Amino acid sequence: MMAKTLKDLKPGERGVISSIDLKGLMRRKLLDMGVIPGVEVYVDKVAPFGDPIEIHLRGYALSLRKSDAAKIIIVE
Repeated sequence: MMAKTLKDLKPGERGVISSIDLKGLMRRKLLDMGVIPGVEVYVDKVAPFGDPIEIHLRGYALSLRKSDAAKIIIVE
């Protein structure tokens, strides 16, 4: 298994969150929305210019900026 960031996944790829390299309010918001280590995520769509990306986790869709997705480490 290879570790990479959520931003590196292409539409249709899956991964499991390993860690979140954010601090402060944004980290808290992501944790509150269920973006926590151990959760499987699925990249559904990427906007035409690459930002934001839409992921699915825990039965719902979430759009994230690539700058935030780059701080979420995943394992495929």
